[in-house]
Amino acid sequence: MNKSELIERMADQAGISKIAAGAALDAATETIKGTLKKGGSVTLVGFGSFTVTKRSARTGRNPRTGDPVKIKASKAPKFMPGKAFKEALN
Repeated sequence: MNKSELIERMADQAGISKIAAGAALDAATETIKGTLKKGGSVTLVGFGSFTVTKRSARTGRNPRTGDPVKIKASKAPKFMPGKAFKEALN
């Protein structure tokens, strides 16, 4: 499913226009990104939690040449599904 298909399903299930569903989806994703960028976390009970993890600097290898490469420290988003979400899939 891509973004436009998701928007279409959201609009059908909520009984709203596709434009409103698209705006709601965009607002939700921007809010989640903004919260994570500030170092916070977002928890949606029954769905899951979005958090930020810190990756320390490390040495990797160039797969083509095998030479060592320095990889900078970075932050990465992480999603941990909630119990109800996991149970819905099984």
